[in-house]
Amino acid sequence: MATTASDKISNLKSAVAGLNQISENEKNGFINLVSRYLSGEAQHVEWSKIQTPTDEVVVPYDSLAPLPDGSSEVKNLLDKLVVLKLNGGLGTTMGCTGPKSVIEVRDGLTFLDLIVIQIENLNNKYGSNVPLLLMNSFNTHDDTQKIVEKYTNSNVEIHTFNQSQYPRLVAEEFLPLPSKGKTDKDGWYPPGHGDVFPSLFNSGKLDALLSKGKEYVFVANSDNLGAIVDLKILNHLIQNKNEYCMEVTPKTLADVKGGTLINYEGRLLEIAQVPDEHVNEFKSIEKFKIFNTNNLWVNLQAVKRLVEADALKMEIIPNPKEVDGVKVLQLETAAGAAIRFFDKAIGINVPRSRFLPVKATSDLLLVQSDLYTLQDGFVARNSARANPENPSIELGPEFKKVSNFLSRFKSIPSIIELDSLKVAGDAWFGASVALKGKVSIVAKPGAKLEIPDGAVIANKEINEAGDL
Repeated sequence: MATTASDKISNLKSAVAGLNQISENEKNGFINLVSRYLSGEAQHVEWSKIQTPTDEVVVPYDSLAPLPDGSSEVKNLLDKLVVLKLNGGLGTTMGCTGPKSVIEVRDGLTFLDLIVIQIENLNNKYGSNVPLLLMNSFNTHDDTQKIVEKYTNSNVEIHTFNQSQYPRLVAEEFLPLPSKGKTDKDGWYPPGHGDVFPSLFNSGKLDALLSKGKEYVFVANSDNLGAIVDLKILNHLIQNKNEYCMEVTPKTLADVKGGTLINYEGRLLEIAQVPDEHVNEFKSIEKFKIFNTNNLWVNLQAVKRLVEADALKMEIIPNPKEVDGVKVLQLETAAGAAIRFFDKAIGINVPRSRFLPVKATSDLLLVQSDLYTLQDGFVARNSARANPENPSIELGPEFKKVSNFLSRFKSIPSIIELDSLKVAGDAWFGASVALKGKVSIVAKPGAKLEIPDGAVIANKEINEAGDL
C-alpha cells in the first residue's frame, strides 16, 4: 500500500524528534518545509496576467536622487544600516578547504579582508557604526570564528550567526539520513539562502539590531566583489519606505542563471524558470533582460513581522544528491523569492559593476589582472579598458584548483586588450605576458607548453612553443 503524505510526515516527525544535534526551531522549520513540499503547493503563475515591470517598480539606477550634502546626513543614513554577507559556502569548487570567503582574491587580500576594509572606511569617514553580520553554515562556522579574530582591532563590529542545519532526506523512505546512522556532516545540509530571514530572527540578532535603531539590512554573497554599500540605494529606500529591494542588472551572453522580475497581480515576483513555450516572448522584451544579482536590501521590521507570522513561504527548490550511494533530497529556498511577501517591494536596475562574482579561477584571473584596480577595499574596473564587456575566459581542468592556477602563472598576464582566451592542457605562463584580442593556447596531449617571460600574444592560436 502506498504511503500517504500524512503518513510520511508522521513518520518524519517521530524520526526528527530524536535528532538531538539541532534545535527545536530547526526541527519545526524542517518539518514545515517538507510538509509544504509534500502538499504539492506551488505558485501557479497565469502567464496571461504577467505584466512588464514599469520604471516605478524596477527603478533605473540613474534616476535615483543624489545624496544629501553633508557628512552628518550620510552618517544618519549609515546608522540605520547593517551589512550581511552570506558566508555559508566552501571553496571546494576551486579546490580549497574552509570558507570560500578566505580565498585570496587581490594583492594578498581575501574576500573577507576586502569586505571589512570597505565597511571600516565608511565608519572612519562618517563616524558611523555599520556592523557586519556573517551568516555561516555548520560547514563554515568553526573556521570563520577563528578567522574573524584577526579583525578585533578594526573599526567594524563583526557578528556571526548560523543558518539552519537540516537533515538530508533519504529519497525512497522520506526519513532523515542522520536517523539512518549517517550522523557526520554528510547527513546534513544548509537549506539555501532563503533561510537568512528565519535564521536572523531565531539567532536573536534581529531583535538586537532593531533595539539599536537599525532599519535596513544589505544582504549579498560574500564572493560578489561588486556588492559594496551604495548610499543612493539606501537613501531611496528610506525616502520611499520600500520594504524590499532587489538589485537587478542587464544580462550578457555569459549569464545563464538568475531569476528575472515580473509584475503580477500588483506585486513583484521573481521568476527563476521560464517555461519553454514562453522563453521567446521573454527574450524579445527588453525589460525582462535583467537578472537578480542577489544583492538585496530589506527592512528589518518587515522581516520580523513576516517571520513571526510564518508568512515567508518561498518557492521550494528540490536538490537531489547522492551520499555514499544513497539517493537523498535537499529542499532549499532562495532569498530573492521572498520579494512577493514584502510591501512596496522594488527592483533597482544597477550598473553591471555591482555584480562581480568569483565562482571559478577564470573569474579570479579577471580580478587579479590589470583589468581591475583596488582602492579602499573596492575592486574597480580599469578605465583604460575600452570594451565595456569583460573578456570571456575559458581555462582547462589543469587550472581549476586555485593552487594549480597560481602555480601556472609566474605573474597574472596583462589582459586589458583581451577579447577572449582559451587555455587547455599543460600550459605555463612566464612573467609579464600580455594577451590581446582573441587568444587560444592549447598544449598538445602529453606536451608541456611554456609561454616565455614578456611574450605578447595577439589574435593567435598556439599549440606549441614554435607558434609564438
